[in-house]
Amino acid sequence: MIETVFTGEGMTPAERFEQWRQMAIDAHSPYEILTEHISDFRATMRLLDLGPVAEASFSCPPVTSVRTPKLIRQADPELLYVSIPRRGRIDVSRHDGQEVSAATGELMIMSSSLPYRGNIRSTQQPAVVDQFLLPRSLLTDLPRAASHALNLSLPTGGGLAALLTQFLTHLVDETDRYDHTDVGPLGTIAIDLVAALLTRHIDRPQPPESRPRVLALRVREFIRQNLDDPELTPAKVAAAHHISTRSLHRLFEQQETTVAAFIRRQRLERARRDLADPRLAHLTIAAIAQHAGFRYPADFTRSFKTAYGATPRTYRHEMTRAQSP
Repeated sequence: MIETVFTGEGMTPAERFEQWRQMAIDAHSPYEILTEHISDFRATMRLLDLGPVAEASFSCPPVTSVRTPKLIRQADPELLYVSIPRRGRIDVSRHDGQEVSAATGELMIMSSSLPYRGNIRSTQQPAVVDQFLLPRSLLTDLPRAASHALNLSLPTGGGLAALLTQFLTHLVDETDRYDHTDVGPLGTIAIDLVAALLTRHIDRPQPPESRPRVLALRVREFIRQNLDDPELTPAKVAAAHHISTRSLHRLFEQQETTVAAFIRRQRLERARRDLADPRLAHLTIAAIAQHAGFRYPADFTRSFKTAYGATPRTYRHEMTRAQSP
């Protein structure tokens, strides 16, 4: 993954604001950024390239962003912005005069093709926001007019909105667990979840051929979130999604794997990443295996060696040596 981080260390507040402002514009689209805190401006930004999707996580004092019709005519990358305030809130005045807001933990989706005036603020400064940028052209199942007219806020108490929020925040918090081979699949999952959510929101019947794909995404994410449960069985996964075990197995047949094989592979991948993570060097191999959902250390060792050609101990030693300066 390609990651760019801005902290503004060593800059004056005015320089920090200008650099942060320009980085935000370059990552998004032309828009005005205003603040009353230039004299004491402190902010951070992290940009992450997820292949088809870009991610920007930032903190800042209260700021106002304005995208005018003139700026849209100058340049429109035709992006959808999916924003999740982690601290604070976003208040947006839409082009049609309506107000849209997203509080901490809620979800806001906006289009770069529409004018708006937005305010980011927090009672406990700084505000913290995760934002994902998706090209409109990749949302092929949505009517062009509908996705260009978007500017909405969605509650995340359940359903697809909650699943999307959980997935996106997980990406931000667990970036170090993924390598460059994960970039494309992760971006594709994000696009599919956004498309499914918007399809439902605009009251357009979901294409029959896309329903199994969305369900498969939900099931796979559920499995990834519950790997540490040693009782994670196909029956338990099926019950959590209100489908029969037979239907679950049929779903994975379309993916050319089995439920059990997918669970085991994900557990091995989690353990592999944890073994390579220097921040987890204090954990024993047995503890890492248990966290990944392996009940018996011997079973874990055999499976790991079969999958990666080395025992967990040897793999950890090789990774530690490779990471040493």
